[in-house]
Amino acid sequence: MTSTTEQFADVSATTLLRFATAGSVDDGKSTLVGRLLHDSKSVLTDQMEAVEAVSAQRGQDAPDLALLTDGLRAEREQGITIDVAYRYFATARRRFILADTPGHVQYTRNMVTGASTADLAVVLVDARNGVIEQTRRHAAVAALLRVPHVVLAVNKMDLVGYQESVFAAIAEEFTAYASDLGVPEITAIPISALAGDNVVEASANMDWYGGPTVLEHLETVPVSHDLTACPARFPVQYVIRPQSAEHPDYRGYAGQIASGVLRVGEAVTVLPSGRTSVIEGIDALGESVDIAWAPQSVTLRLADDIDISRGDLIAPSANAPATTQDVEATVCHVADQPLAVGARVLIKHTTRTVKAIVKEIPSRLTLDDLSQHPNPGQLVANDIGRVVVRTAEPLALDAYADSRRTGSFLLIDPADGTTLAAGMAGESFASKAETTVQADEEGWDF
Repeated sequence: MTSTTEQFADVSATTLLRFATAGSVDDGKSTLVGRLLHDSKSVLTDQMEAVEAVSAQRGQDAPDLALLTDGLRAEREQGITIDVAYRYFATARRRFILADTPGHVQYTRNMVTGASTADLAVVLVDARNGVIEQTRRHAAVAALLRVPHVVLAVNKMDLVGYQESVFAAIAEEFTAYASDLGVPEITAIPISALAGDNVVEASANMDWYGGPTVLEHLETVPVSHDLTACPARFPVQYVIRPQSAEHPDYRGYAGQIASGVLRVGEAVTVLPSGRTSVIEGIDALGESVDIAWAPQSVTLRLADDIDISRGDLIAPSANAPATTQDVEATVCHVADQPLAVGARVLIKHTTRTVKAIVKEIPSRLTLDDLSQHPNPGQLVANDIGRVVVRTAEPLALDAYADSRRTGSFLLIDPADGTTLAAGMAGESFASKAETTVQADEEGWDF
């Protein structure tokens, strides 16, 4: 019998790559995505006809491929991307889910949404403008969210005469910056999304470039979705108690396994109470099974009657996470209203939501040189900073570096439910950044 890992080891048509595109306004993100969809023959006839019709109404000679992703009426009228546009397409080698994120500074928060589950981020740069602040901001968000692969797509090479020197200078600057952030892999590709150079087909105008096209890289970059290698984490979403004649004593705990593998007979700990028991049964799709793994949705039955409710976390006793009421994390502030010291918030971690107070904001990241401004007092929209939050009840948080699922959380306004910030528990950037950037006087590392 083949293992779970072996079943998904084939890199051909079975693998899925989630990737996000980001860049400043008018860098050509939507055009790049449209070119990918069009040249990989992933556009339906009626979609293409609609794009051609809108393009003709605007007086354009050729179809505007950006319209394949800019779906909102306001976006089409302004020629910009406002919301995150999700698209699915596939080639003979791989399936893709892409998130085309906005370029405006005030919509940087949307990139957090698009990149939070991404395996790869494509950061576009206009070859005429080079690396700008928004480019650095997108690189920082990708690094904070631990996106394992980053592609620098230097777009509009046709407008700079396809000069190798222009591409090389931009690639060198961006690679140095992203490396200091701890981005593990950076691939630079010179392209023209409008003309199609190095997007799906290799460019005849840049014979000095010998690397892959964007699509070739997307098809071949190694990705791993093996959540079973991580310690098991099971956030309880719902308690099932039919109390029927057929199932008078049935008590099951339903949810999705966030990571790892759970087995019948395994000793587990329920957090935050710390009570222990043994998995007596696992129900999946109406049948009893002996083993289940992430990201399956299952119902667990325990040997002991324990007070368990939505928001509790079930984990193997051998490697259960520690609980804490003092959360130290890096956050991307996404709301229009500032986040200030002393603010009363809700913190949502997996299926658990508890009250909390922002005790400290030790530093705010300065994107130009990766230094930090100590004790800013508050964070405003699109700021990235360190926070210390005191919760009313203990949380079972993992470090975000160990688990993107159980190491992340949201800060929410208790008055209206607005999301204030997306948080990553533990250290902020990867190890390389921690060794190259000096800590401030408060001892916080970026």
